[in-house]
Amino acid sequence: MADRVTVIGWDGSPLTAAARAALGAATLVAGAAHHLALTEVPRTAERIRLGSVALAARRIAAHRGTAVVLADGDPGFFGVVRTLRAPEFGLEVEVVPAVSSVAAAFARAGMPWDDAQVVVAHRRTLRRAVNVCRAHTKVAVLTSPGAGPAELGLLLDGIHRTFVICEELGTGREQVTVVTSDKAADHTWRDPNVVIVIGGPAGPVGAGDGWIAGRGPGAGPRGWTLPAEAYEGRLGEGETETLRAAQLARLGPRVGDLVWDIGCGSGAFATEAARAGAAVIAVDRDPGACARTEAAARRFGVQPQIVHGTAPHVLENLPEPDVVRVGGGGAAVVLAVADRRPQRIVSHASTRDEAELVGRDLTEHGYEVECALLQSVELDTRAWTEKERSVAFLLSGVLPDRTS
Repeated sequence: MADRVTVIGWDGSPLTAAARAALGAATLVAGAAHHLALTEVPRTAERIRLGSVALAARRIAAHRGTAVVLADGDPGFFGVVRTLRAPEFGLEVEVVPAVSSVAAAFARAGMPWDDAQVVVAHRRTLRRAVNVCRAHTKVAVLTSPGAGPAELGLLLDGIHRTFVICEELGTGREQVTVVTSDKAADHTWRDPNVVIVIGGPAGPVGAGDGWIAGRGPGAGPRGWTLPAEAYEGRLGEGETETLRAAQLARLGPRVGDLVWDIGCGSGAFATEAARAGAAVIAVDRDPGACARTEAAARRFGVQPQIVHGTAPHVLENLPEPDVVRVGGGGAAVVLAVADRRPQRIVSHASTRDEAELVGRDLTEHGYEVECALLQSVELDTRAWTEKERSVAFLLSGVLPDRTS
């Protein structure tokens, strides 16, 4: 095992005395090509070109001597420190940090970033990073080859955002460019780069207090679901508070997810899924429903994408969903949704025959189906008399191979 492992962050500024001392004593140095070219790297030290951090960690663990790992920015922030400290390598690590690339990017933009979401985009996580950009008003994206500004812009098709693209921060080739998201694919961008994605309502959920980093707890009313009064009493059939709460519980929308709400009606479910941090596409064939959904979203400071059109045809060009609520359209829409293989689907039916038809269709598509009869009775607590009664069959389908 290496006698000592020091991880040094580098942001383009001169190395600190502590960093120079560690490098001077190193018998093994790992880093990217531009790190290994630094004049402070000893000529006699073994050099490892850093590709897979796990492979480098194994070589460091087997090394007899003093090892240094060089990394851009703060190596403890989405950096190499996490991998190096993994139990299987048994390495004791000292860290000499530098300014993180995210902090540097926001500094170049002259913007605060305690209210920003920070995500890492590579080929495997690009879609989820895009969903965060859909849902939130300020996001910093740490990009990678094949998951950079151009790809972000293409996947945000139909969503207007402003990109602040910071290339090669801390180097002589540093450049900061501001473009709209629809123009990002028109350029070739140099790696490494950080993209600040800006856009959305002026008063986002959780803004104002400044007591917690990123997206704080919702600033609006408490509760997964809100009463009809919050939506000006315009709830339609299948939008009762009890049913919506059960649907939200079955779907479990979260940050990084894309939710489809088909037959959005008043916009209640779309708004509440967005309040949970998910990206939402709300679909309805009724222009009035689209307008009500837009008004509800604006009132609660969230930003679903609203699509006017008739399902299932309008669904063909929408990006892949993680979870879906089918609030209208019946079995034909449920079948079209199941063909897209989201992790979870919820729907409702007013009769047992309708519920059986939808349930059979989901089962034939490989979903594990549950059905529950929900009955709720609202009481007037002044006289403890019945005010309103609602009954619905709640159907939910889960793909066994996509349960996360």
